Order: sequence, then structure tokens, then C-alpha cells
Amino acid sequence: MYDFLTFKTFITPTVLICFYYIGAVIMPIVIYYYKRKIFKYFGITVAINWKAKFLLIVLFLFAELIWRMGFEALIGYFQIHNAILHSAH
Repeated sequence: MYDFLTFKTFITPTVLICFYYIGAVIMPIVIYYYKRKIFKYFGITVAINWKAKFLLIVLFLFAELIWRMGFEALIGYFQIHNAILHSAH
């Protein structure tokens, strides 16, 4: 408890994991909500053709991958910080 109160132990990795899962669930909803703008940007007029489905799947997978990689980098940073902090003692 003392380490928590003196900021020697971070709660950030746990909070980051929670935000990751919240974002991973919300992201497909956001992509679906903006699909008309996405189709217009890429010049796809009919939302039921194979190009539209392929584009949505690729955007979803790419967005989830980037989201995951960003959070892994942040969590890795805090793990490195903890390793350095504990090796100094």
C-alpha cells in the first residue's frame, strides 16, 4: 500500500488494459457509423458490393492492430520503468 501511495507502483498498466478493451469494442461501432463517409472517400457507391465489404474488413483489422500495438508500447514502457526501478534497489 505504501508503494501505491508514494507512486512507486503505477496503476497505469491496469487502466490501459481496461481502456484497450473498451476501445476494441467501440471501434467496430465507430467504423460502421462512419461507413458512408469512408465509402465516399474511397469512391465506393454501393454498400453491398464486395469492395465495400472488403474495405470494412480491412479497416477493422488494421484499426484493431494499430490500437493493440499502441497499447502494447505503452504497457511495455511501464514494464521497463518497473524493471529499472526495482533493479536500482
